[in-house]
Amino acid sequence: MRLSLFLLTALCFFCTTGIAQTIQQNSGWLFLMNTTKFNDKWGAHLDVQLRSANNWEQLRNFMFRPGVTYYINNKNEVTLGYLLNETFTQLIGVSDNRLTEHRIWQQYIYKHKISTILTSHRFRTEQRFIERYGKDDLFSQRFRYFLRFILPLKKGQENFDKGPFVALQNEVFLNLQNKDDLNGHVFDQNRAYGAVGYRLSKKLDIEAGYLNQTSKGLNNSTMNHAIQLALYTRF
Repeated sequence: MRLSLFLLTALCFFCTTGIAQTIQQNSGWLFLMNTTKFNDKWGAHLDVQLRSANNWEQLRNFMFRPGVTYYINNKNEVTLGYLLNETFTQLIGVSDNRLTEHRIWQQYIYKHKISTILTSHRFRTEQRFIERYGKDDLFSQRFRYFLRFILPLKKGQENFDKGPFVALQNEVFLNLQNKDDLNGHVFDQNRAYGAVGYRLSKKLDIEAGYLNQTSKGLNNSTMNHAIQLALYTRF
């Protein structure tokens, strides 16, 4: 547990230090995620996200991400999927204020327990097809590493089926291809997150928390303070 917490802290520190000329923003995120197992080996993934612009002025992002999952065993799984990302802007003089990004993505998840703490590691690669104003569409690839802990607050549960919990997670994003056309850096962004939640059953979690998103730009960096509401369903 100490090693995993050290890794989580080190990732947050490494990715948020040295960011000068940072623009501060505030937003709200709504995150809906479902995993469905068809049998012992195959299943489906779906997450849908709505994100507001700065100061909750408007809807900025709509994200729809389906996928097909193969379960190697109860600790290891791989998923292949697609993402539609619609970004709505407020640029003056632009008739169409919507930019569309398509992604193909692959991920590997390893799950285990540290005492009673549920731990998951996610390694994801993305092939991004990005629409841009006044320029040709851009192809880029990105790598993401995600670490998440769920700490049940109720004592004496060998299997966490119901009750309150605390969630801690961090995710780092690295540009692998065409970084000079994005922000000129390998580091793209980092997301540190803490939340409280309640597991209503084996099939349903709800949680609310604070997410700190630091993103590297070409000229300035952005620190986004987001309040996130999340719903997790499992069938």
